[in-house]
Amino acid sequence: MVKFIIARQLVGKKVVTTDGFDVGRLFDLEINEITGEITYVIVEPNLDSSLVNKMNVEGGQLKIPYSAVLAVNDYMVVDRKNW
Repeated sequence: MVKFIIARQLVGKKVVTTDGFDVGRLFDLEINEITGEITYVIVEPNLDSSLVNKMNVEGGQLKIPYSAVLAVNDYMVVDRKNW
């Protein structure tokens, strides 16, 4: 059975990697206008994270491909290998 989540419920969720790094908090989603598929998760980065400091943060936001998202529950879990 497919589980549906309302986008409003996702905003503000903590985003963590599979190896335990705190990436930040979900800010927005980028959606393909033609297909309606989510293409990117836009994260407000945790600037205290050593991982985030090594990444390309554009305009105060970090774009993670939706294909890297593994799970969403209390946290959004992403796999660094896929972005």
